[in-house]
Amino acid sequence: MPRVLVIDDDPSIRQVVDYALTDEGYEVDLAPNGEAALAAIARQHPDVILLDMKMPVMDGWEFARRYRERYDPRAPIVAVTAAQDAAQRGADVGAEDYLAKPFDLAALVECIAVVIRRRGR
Repeated sequence: MPRVLVIDDDPSIRQVVDYALTDEGYEVDLAPNGEAALAAIARQHPDVILLDMKMPVMDGWEFARRYRERYDPRAPIVAVTAAQDAAQRGADVGAEDYLAKPFDLAALVECIAVVIRRRGR
């Protein structure tokens, strides 16, 4: 089963995404910020990372930088942002794809599936 790490400071978003991805057969790990996400990755490497950009403690940009410094090979990142320039925010962290908030759960599930297929997982 592919493992998805969901990093978002909004507990309701984490919960809804967890339910949606679990229903699709994914194993899901949750983290409220980049610092907690790095600790989760040290325990279990994900196949895909769903990364919110603006969070307290450690934001998406700092998480992506530290993650790339520490791990190779790396899981693909899907950036999630409410910013107008979602594509640019994704490019800023080298994300394989991006989702603009608010997003449709069907679009989220499809995005994760496409990223996993691209990586051959």
